[in-house]
Amino acid sequence: GEDSRYAGLRRSWSPGAQPRFFAYFQLQVIFILAFALPFLAISNGAPLSLTLWDAAGLLVGCVALAGARLADRQLAAFRADPANNGKTLATGLWRYSRHPNYFFEWLFWWAFVLIGVQESQWWMTLVPPALLFVLLRYVTGIPHAEKRALATRAEYARYQQTTSAFVPWFPRKA
Repeated sequence: GEDSRYAGLRRSWSPGAQPRFFAYFQLQVIFILAFALPFLAISNGAPLSLTLWDAAGLLVGCVALAGARLADRQLAAFRADPANNGKTLATGLWRYSRHPNYFFEWLFWWAFVLIGVQESQWWMTLVPPALLFVLLRYVTGIPHAEKRALATRAEYARYQQTTSAFVPWFPRKA
């Protein structure tokens, strides 16, 4: 079925939803171009020779992929149990971050910063992690997810008080 976010936009944009969806998806094309910048910077560099920066980038990328996979698997397993309906996952990676999946997605883009740091146009590698942080933290990711969670889960406000929103960190006392 249709993603609940798109269904919500369709309802709030009605009756002019179609032109707005067109503009919305064209804006996504601009974001795709921004996220392609690290590849442009890296591919314009010197001939292929692996460095410690490349190894560090590969390590960060692997940690980010593993972390995102683990967070997604933990959430999927939690949601698959009917006893957890209406509850908040607060164990595993979710004990240290309310959105570890977003954090690891963001961390992945830092791998390209490390790989591209030696290139003359290295600054282009900073665009995706900076843009993604703003989008996830303040625009689309966390605000939307937390608004839904607060509306559907009674204990979510307490979880917000004790658990970091983005960067995994030790839980605080309520």
